[in-house]
Amino acid sequence: MTKKCEITGKKSIVGGGYSNRIRATQFNPVGKRLRKPNLQKKRIYVPELDKTVTLTISAKAIKTIQKNGAYKTLKKAGLV
Repeated sequence: MTKKCEITGKKSIVGGGYSNRIRATQFNPVGKRLRKPNLQKKRIYVPELDKTVTLTISAKAIKTIQKNGAYKTLKKAGLV
């Protein structure tokens, strides 16, 4: 199973391994690098459902839940 945020859909991406400065002076490929999202495993209490849900979500999704509320965010993501 891929590591993916259940709310925002963020997942790992492949990026370059060297800076623009090195690219400007010489061609020095160092391969690809896997960039992973900041995923956290959280238990979130939803008062409207009167139950706790365990989710693997990104730090951005945690901020979204704090701003909009758990039920509204989970409903928009299709998890409720």
